[in-house]
Amino acid sequence: MQKVFVGLSGGVDSSVAAALLQEEGYDVTGVFIKTWQPSYVHCTAREDRLDAMRVAAHLRIPFLTLDLEEEYKRGVADYMIAEYAKGRTPNPDAMCNREIKFGAFLRFAREQGADYIATGHYAERIYNQRTSLYELHRGADPKKDQAYFLYTLGQAELAHVLFPLGGMDKARVREKARQLGLPTAEKKDSQGICFLGEVDMKDFLARHIPVERGAVLDQEGKRIGTHGGAVLYTLGERHGFSVEASGSGERPLYVVGKDIAANTLTVAAEPALSEGRSRILLEDVRSVKGIPFPEEVLEAETRYHGERHPCRVEARKGGVYAVFSAPVLVSPGQSVVFYAGSECLGGGIAGN
Repeated sequence: MQKVFVGLSGGVDSSVAAALLQEEGYDVTGVFIKTWQPSYVHCTAREDRLDAMRVAAHLRIPFLTLDLEEEYKRGVADYMIAEYAKGRTPNPDAMCNREIKFGAFLRFAREQGADYIATGHYAERIYNQRTSLYELHRGADPKKDQAYFLYTLGQAELAHVLFPLGGMDKARVREKARQLGLPTAEKKDSQGICFLGEVDMKDFLARHIPVERGAVLDQEGKRIGTHGGAVLYTLGERHGFSVEASGSGERPLYVVGKDIAANTLTVAAEPALSEGRSRILLEDVRSVKGIPFPEEVLEAETRYHGERHPCRVEARKGGVYAVFSAPVLVSPGQSVVFYAGSECLGGGIAGN
């Protein structure tokens, strides 16, 4: 019997994932991962751990708690703060998957003799017998698909990972939880990053990064409002700043430019294509299959569930570039993830 450690978060998705694997005949162990949270915010980790324990008891499976507080603080929280301090826009969810769930947790599970780890992610892992390679595909539920956050996984990880919910939609997962009488069947989905709790992201960052209020400018350079600190905003954002000029607040305005040195934001009602970039040098490039990206036109996402842009990947001596058919508004630090149909091929981080 193959042994699998399931990351039980205390939510309905991971609970159903554990139950499905148990039904399939796996030897299942539930593992709650303890992550870092600052002392000044309320997090539901204690309650979530109790819910995870209740699920494990209901399924009659062993339960463990894995303390990855130090690894999370260093690999996710500190990374996120450092990136924002540079005026970049990081992807902490992708980094959490890389460093924690499919990094430290996977290593722990393998050391304990597990054949696999499993999570409640909505994505599919498919073994291609023709190529002898694992593929990562979008989840069947387009509203819940999480492949964008998993693009850093490679063959070494996918060989020991299971995604039981990949072919299901959320309604079916809920119904399965109810049928099994799982304690988390009616629990609401968690939102955002756990350690932030109810604290706004900008409020959290302001505790760790020196910020000052600055000017919001229109495209002609005229001051029309104020913001809480340029490092706290990302291109394309349209919340969190105030507009004072008469008539400017009647329509949504989007951040189309940041000047960290001057501490200013530039906003526009409809960002012009010239404000985006059509050729972006990528950092920390990851290929799921460990092979070069195909030369044909792919699709790329620069935000979770964002618009899909036609894109080619160019590998040059100077690095790997994402080349778009039209300029795209991408902040340095954002993840650019490539797809061929439903298959996620990998991606990289947009450079400056």
